[in-house]
Amino acid sequence: MSASDRSQAQLPEPVEGEGLPARAHIGIGSVVGGYRLLRPLGAGEHGAVFLAAAADGWVALKLVPLPPDRAHPARAAFLHGAEVARGLVHPGIVGLAAAGIEGEVGWLALEPVPGGDLLRYTRASRLLPVPVVLRLGERVAQALAYAHERGVVHRDIKPANVLVDWATDLVKVADFGLARSTTSPRTETGVVLGSPAYMAPELLAGEAPTPASDLYALGAMLFQLLSASLPHEGATMGELLRRVAQSAAPDLASLRPELPPRLSALVAAMLAKRTAERPAQARQIAQDLAALRAAMADPA
Repeated sequence: MSASDRSQAQLPEPVEGEGLPARAHIGIGSVVGGYRLLRPLGAGEHGAVFLAAAADGWVALKLVPLPPDRAHPARAAFLHGAEVARGLVHPGIVGLAAAGIEGEVGWLALEPVPGGDLLRYTRASRLLPVPVVLRLGERVAQALAYAHERGVVHRDIKPANVLVDWATDLVKVADFGLARSTTSPRTETGVVLGSPAYMAPELLAGEAPTPASDLYALGAMLFQLLSASLPHEGATMGELLRRVAQSAAPDLASLRPELPPRLSALVAAMLAKRTAERPAQARQIAQDLAALRAAMADPA
C-alpha cells in the first residue's frame, strides 16, 4: 500500500491512548517520532502499542509515559534500555529500529509481528500440546541465551511478551525495550520493573536482575502454559509477593501427572528460590527442552 493509499484509508475516530498521560493528547492520527498512528494494537502495564505508518512501511510503535522532568532518571533509563535493545539482532527477538522521547512520552519503533501473544494459551480450555510448549520454550531460551551472552537481561519474560505466528513458524520475544545491561547501574530507587507473578524472589528483595531471574520467569511461563495456573497466586498483591518469596511452587506433576518426570523436574529447578539451584544458562535449558521434545517423539 502506498503512502497516499494509507492516508485515504478509513481510520477510527481519535481516541486517547491507553496507558498514556491524558495531557499528552495522543490518539489515532497523531504523529510521534515521525510515525503516524493508524490503530491501537494493545495496551499493557508499561504503555500502549499502535500500528503506525512511516515513509517506507509500518512499525509497531510502543508509547511509554515518562515523567515531565527532563532530569528525571526514568527518562535516561528509557533511552538506555532502548540503546541496549537496538543492539540485539536475533530472529527470536522483536527488532527495534529507532527510539526517542517527545514531551512526556517515550517511543519505540518496533518490527511489526503478525499473529498474537501466548497469553491466550494459558487458559485450561486452550492449552497447547506439550511438544509445542517445549518448542516454544526452547526458542525463547535461545533468544535469552543470545541476550545473556551479550550481557543483557530481559526482566519481564511472560506469555504476553512472547509473540507467535503459527502460519510462518515465527516465535519472538517482545519488550526488550525494558532490558538492561548487567553492567549498568541500579536505579536511584532500586525499583525493578516486571510482572510480580513471574518475578524471581531475589528481585522482590531488591536485588539486581540477572540471567537467573530471566530463567525463573521462563520457568513460571512454562508452568502456566502446561497447567493453566501460575506457580504462585494470591488474592492480594501482598499475599502473592509473600508466596513468591516464601513458598515452594507446586509440583507440576501433581497438576499434570502424564508429563515426563524430567520436564516437571526441569521446571521445578527453574523455579528454585535460590539462584544457585537454577540451571546455569539459558542455552542449556534450550538443549534440555529440545531433548525432552525428541524423547516424546521417539520414546524408544
